[in-house]
Amino acid sequence: MTTRTTPPRPLDITAVFPELAPLARTAVRLHPRAGAPTAAGSSVGGPLLWPAEEPWPTCPEHAGPWQHGVAPDDVHVGRRVLREAWARPRAEGADLLTEEERALVDRGTEPYRTALDGPVPLVPVAQIRAADVPTLPRPEGTDLLQVLWCAFDHPEDDYSPRVELRWRRAADVVTPLAAPPRPAVIGSDDYLPEPCVLHPETVTEYPAPHELPEELADRIHAWEAGIEGDGGIEGEDEEPEVCYQYDLAVAPGWKLGGHAPWSFSDPFPMACAECGAGVRPLLTIDGTEWDGGSGSWAPVEDAGYTGYHFLGPALETQITIGRSYRLQVYVCEASYDHPPVQNMQ
Repeated sequence: MTTRTTPPRPLDITAVFPELAPLARTAVRLHPRAGAPTAAGSSVGGPLLWPAEEPWPTCPEHAGPWQHGVAPDDVHVGRRVLREAWARPRAEGADLLTEEERALVDRGTEPYRTALDGPVPLVPVAQIRAADVPTLPRPEGTDLLQVLWCAFDHPEDDYSPRVELRWRRAADVVTPLAAPPRPAVIGSDDYLPEPCVLHPETVTEYPAPHELPEELADRIHAWEAGIEGDGGIEGEDEEPEVCYQYDLAVAPGWKLGGHAPWSFSDPFPMACAECGAGVRPLLTIDGTEWDGGSGSWAPVEDAGYTGYHFLGPALETQITIGRSYRLQVYVCEASYDHPPVQNMQ
């Protein structure tokens, strides 16, 4: 399996703040990259190893007689047109797309009314094998995690897609489903992942500043600003060269486990809706592998990539959560059979 390697962190933060050491967690960065995954492997947006005799899940909240959205086939056509346009040479100042190409792209991005004769099938989001990620959290006797979602906004889920999980033993799938039912319409092109293969890598994370004791978070902020040692302020109005939140704490991108990416809200208690037990992070779904605020996490193998246009490795899945947020999926600590809890940050 091809690798992706996170560069060493700019420094060992536990040498500066030893009290962070007990708070460390391991996470597995999945590093999705465009490819041609099969149902036998781990993927984002690829086919699932699904038993032919098992009904494909649907969303009863999004059914006929019609829904407002876009067709998955139109989304894929529009993306292909954009890939080809970005790849071809063009004169300075020339339009990226022709009028005909623009119409195809718009068809895949601008919602319209579509007639339906039943509930919308869920979209395959990810499949992760324990053979590829030995530390995959899973019920005993299973070795495969499958993630699907209803590709429409659900108000009760922070206006994000509603996630469903399936756990199974790959060897039990004797007669696999040849092809899943495709939804005639999805709520947004942002919720249709492009087929990607995975390059799992284990990293160490520390809590976001929001989850730290206030006194410790304040000392870290002072340290970032240069108020350590001599008491002077260096670059008070400038961005710190090393930022705890973006360079040392929570890794960006798709990942298993680790810490929650708290950003625009403070942490709040979350519990299983089925039994009230606590929950723990399972999967983080992110629109980008890294961005301007977390550029130090860009894999070594992608070091030559400096922009964020359509063809770049930071945007391979073509997923956007909210306003470029992250969707974290939690599982019940008492039972994997209980529905997941999700939170957008």
